[in-house]
Amino acid sequence: MDKKYRVLEFKEYGDERGNLVVAEGDGKDIPFSIKRAFYIYGSDSEVVRGKHANRLTKFVLINVAGSSDVLVDDGTHKEIIKLDKPRMALFLDTMVWKEMYNFSPDSVLMCLASEHYMESEYIRDYDEFIKEVKEGKN
Repeated sequence: MDKKYRVLEFKEYGDERGNLVVAEGDGKDIPFSIKRAFYIYGSDSEVVRGKHANRLTKFVLINVAGSSDVLVDDGTHKEIIKLDKPRMALFLDTMVWKEMYNFSPDSVLMCLASEHYMESEYIRDYDEFIKEVKEGKN
């Protein structure tokens, strides 16, 4: 089975003026066409965001400022990924449980999504997520 998540590293260009990070969609750097973008900021380090899986939507998470931790769970393995560089991203395929937390005070977590928002494709109950993974529903 292919891993349902992976760390991405974008190209960074810099000179005396500063740095520029490039991330292009449609399979070039981002492995899907981007249909939605949103960002999370102002969350305390104790706040846990996410706490869901998606049946249809794939995500790329980028801490464009500061840092945060992301617990990823494919129903078999759990791993914590620290996002702390603007050129670093985390690709999350469908059916990956995600929890974002430990936000630094300056954290801005950008989320790129493959689909427009549809509440019906979200799994917000962990037991239901595990059940669907075991049944092989995605």
